[in-house]
Amino acid sequence: MSKITRADVANLARLARIEMTEDELDHLSSELSVILDAVARVQEVAGKDVPPTSHPLPMTNVFREDENRPSLTPDEALSGAPAKEEQRFKVPKILGEE
Repeated sequence: MSKITRADVANLARLARIEMTEDELDHLSSELSVILDAVARVQEVAGKDVPPTSHPLPMTNVFREDENRPSLTPDEALSGAPAKEEQRFKVPKILGEE
């Protein structure tokens, strides 16, 4: 059984710059131990004849092929814009930009 101590959790929290209460440290030390035990059980089951995978089922692309087709002209795209300039949407300045 993996044992994550309260000091281990406190050290991880310090490294991650996460402030934790005393109760959170106690609770997470037991939770992380359970998680590590579960991972260890999975590692026991996966034999050398089982290849590592990212997904249990084969993945296939269900998207259509990319193909060129007509779209809006710049004037059509900008036709509903409240303001435009040089074939672009004109928006208010932000963050003090010039």
